[in-house]
Amino acid sequence: MRVAVLRLGHRPERDKRITTHVGLVARAFGADEMLLAGRDDKLVAGLEDVAERWGGDFRVRSVSSWKGEARRWKEAGGKIAHLTMYGTPLSETIGEIRKSEALMVVVGAEKVPAEIYEMADWNVGVGNQPHSEVAALAVFLDRLWEGEELEKEFEGKIEVVPSPRYKTVIERRGEDGV
Repeated sequence: MRVAVLRLGHRPERDKRITTHVGLVARAFGADEMLLAGRDDKLVAGLEDVAERWGGDFRVRSVSSWKGEARRWKEAGGKIAHLTMYGTPLSETIGEIRKSEALMVVVGAEKVPAEIYEMADWNVGVGNQPHSEVAALAVFLDRLWEGEELEKEFEGKIEVVPSPRYKTVIERRGEDGV
């Protein structure tokens, strides 16, 4: 399944840390790309740098129209899951969502436009209490992949070797010594 995370409502002056964390979670928990509704070149470059150093095929791109991206996604046969505390419980929808071939996962920052509730195939409640969109995305992706994403090999320039007590990091150098 191809998975893209669409970040809505990013405000560069206010949301850079949370949006960065949305991107980091998307990458680490198995999404193929993050679409950023709006422009924040520094944030995009930072996430691309993480993907370059830590490995994987994760991509990040800014989009000028979230609505246009969502429409194109659906026209191409993809499905949309909008994460919200007002939706159908995750446990009731995840089985059906797993059948998708291409899935766009929408997470908001500020108030999400009502149109996304209409466009979404699923408005998924990851709990019904206030919490972070980062937490919602992590829980959703973990349930989507049934924990298998935690075993993924990224084959990057940097790798953390699991250890019960010590920090072990391997840094691989490329052919050019860097």
